Amino acid sequence: MKAKKSDKIKVEYEGKLDNGEVFDTTNREGFQQPLELVIGEGKIISAFEEEIIGMEKGEEKEFKIPPEKAYGPINPEAKREFPKELVPPGQELKSGMTIVLKTQNNQQFPAKVEEIKDKTIVLDLNHPLAGQNLNFRIKIVDIKSS
Repeated sequence: MKAKKSDKIKVEYEGKLDNGEVFDTTNREGFQQPLELVIGEGKIISAFEEEIIGMEKGEEKEFKIPPEKAYGPINPEAKREFPKELVPPGQELKSGMTIVLKTQNNQQFPAKVEEIKDKTIVLDLNHPLAGQNLNFRIKIVDIKSS
């Protein structure tokens, strides 16, 4: 049976950047569990889903997703300066670290600390994987037809 839209699948994967750095995997030390998803639900990058379509249980594949089909190019306009008082008390900031921000609807997203000034901080609001090719090695563990 080949994977198609609206099938529930389990997939093991490893994602690497072009420099070989692993940015995500289902094979973490002490925790190995495949990703479960329904193809077409939009919970993962659509280009990743497109690569799964047509694969069979047990099949393995390697592919590259360019930035335009992943998290987009780096947007220089996505750097913003914020007053330091918006940082929760007790949180120590260091240049280069990633912090998690919350929107008014309580959605969370990462931001990289670019610069710390006297009264403000400069944050890079680009997704951490923006501008990067995403290289995947995947294996379909299970397919359940909808």
